[in-house]
Amino acid sequence: MRKTAEKRLRIVAAALLTLLLGACSIVEDDPIVFDGPREGRIVNLYSPMEKSSPDAENVARTAADLTVAMAEEELGVSVAYRTYTAEDHQDKTYDDVAIDRIRSNMDDIYLLNPDVIQTMGTENRLMDLSGLECAKNLRDVIRTANTVNGKLVAIPQEVVAYGLFINKDMFDQYSLALPETPEDLLECCRVFQENGIETPIGANRWWLEVFVFAQAYADLYNGGNTEAEIDALNRGEAKYSDYMRPAFEFLQELIDRGYVDAGRALVSEAIEGEREDFLAQKTPIVMAYWGAANTDTAYGATDFEMQVIGLPSSRGQMPVVSMTGLAIGEGAEHREDAVKTLEVMLSDEALQVFAETNRVISPSRNVEVECVPALQPLNDRIQENVYVLGTNANMKVEQWGSVCLIVRDLLAGAAVDECMAAFDRLQEESLRQ
Repeated sequence: MRKTAEKRLRIVAAALLTLLLGACSIVEDDPIVFDGPREGRIVNLYSPMEKSSPDAENVARTAADLTVAMAEEELGVSVAYRTYTAEDHQDKTYDDVAIDRIRSNMDDIYLLNPDVIQTMGTENRLMDLSGLECAKNLRDVIRTANTVNGKLVAIPQEVVAYGLFINKDMFDQYSLALPETPEDLLECCRVFQENGIETPIGANRWWLEVFVFAQAYADLYNGGNTEAEIDALNRGEAKYSDYMRPAFEFLQELIDRGYVDAGRALVSEAIEGEREDFLAQKTPIVMAYWGAANTDTAYGATDFEMQVIGLPSSRGQMPVVSMTGLAIGEGAEHREDAVKTLEVMLSDEALQVFAETNRVISPSRNVEVECVPALQPLNDRIQENVYVLGTNANMKVEQWGSVCLIVRDLLAGAAVDECMAAFDRLQEESLRQ
C-alpha cells in the first residue's frame, strides 16, 4: 500500500473541504488533467487536486490517498485520477465540468459538491448506493443530506461541521459568557466594541451563510417536524424566505452596528481574510469548519485558549453540517469495479484511517476519533444530534450555493427585501420543474 500511495499524484486531504469552501467559486489552474495507467482494470475518479503540476512528485500521502491505495491493493484495480482547473474566471467551474462529465458518462466515481449531487440525483444520473455494505453503517445525517428521490446517491468520507471559533481569553477578560442566542452575540459584540475592538466578528465571502443557516433552520431540523416542513416548502405551501428573513435581518443588524465589516468580507477569501486578526487577538470571533482547528496553517496553533462552539440560534449553540460526497455515475463504464472500489474506500477500516489521519467526524457511526479539546463543545452538540444541515438534497431549492450567493448580495448592499425576493424566485423556479 505504501508503494502505491507514494506513486500517486497529490489529492490533498482538504480536497473535500476545498469543494465546500469553493462551491460557488471558479477553480483557477489548468484544464482537465489525467493521471493513471491506461491498461488493466481501471476505475476513473474525477476529483479536485491542489494547485500543482500533474507531474509533480507526491511528497505527502494523504488520507484520501490511503483509502484509494487500500482499494487498489485489495481489488487489483488501478484508480486513475481526472481533475479540472480553469485558466481564468471566464472558464467553467469544477462543478460545471462535473455535470458535463457525468452527463457524458466520462468517469466512474466523482467527488461532488452538494448542489451537483442534488442536480445529478434529480436527473437520475447517479447510482443508488443504498445497497452497498458500507451504507449500512452511515449516520442518519448522511442519508438525510444525500438522498434524492428515495435514492442514496452520494457518500462522503467525512462530515464537515461549522461553528464559531472563540478566543476564550478575550471573553474571560470582559467576563462574557459564550453566546447561545443572537441576542447574546449582540451583547458580546457591544462590550467588545466599547472596549476598543473595532470589528468583533471576522468574516469572509464564503461562510457567513452558515451563520444564516443556524438561525433560519434551527427549529426546522430540531423541532420534531422536519419532514413535514420540508414537504411544505417543496409544495410551495411554505416559503424559504419566511425562514430566511429573521436570519438576514439579524446579519444586517450586525453589519449596521459595525460588528461585521461587509465590505471586507465581500472580498475576503476563507480564512485568509480574518485569520491574521484572530491570531493577533484583534478579533475575538470567526467562523470556520471543524478541520481548521486541527491545522496549524489555519487555527490549530494559537497563543490563547480557543473554543469552537455552535453558531447562535433560538435553540442555543447550533453546529451547521455540510458535506461533499463520492458518487458513481449511473452509466459508468467500469461500474462493477467502481462499486467494489467505493466499498473499500468507505468501509469502516478505511474510514478509520481517514478519520485518524485528518481527525474528522466520520460518516460511519462505528468510527469515532478523539477530537482536540477546542472542538469538544461543537462535538458534544453533534453527538446529541443537535445540528442544522447546510445541504439537503430533499429540498427542491439547492441550499449551499444559493444561500452563499444571496448572502453576498446582502454584503454588496442589497436590501433584505431584495434578498427575500431572490429566495422567492428560486422557489418559484423549483415549483415549475
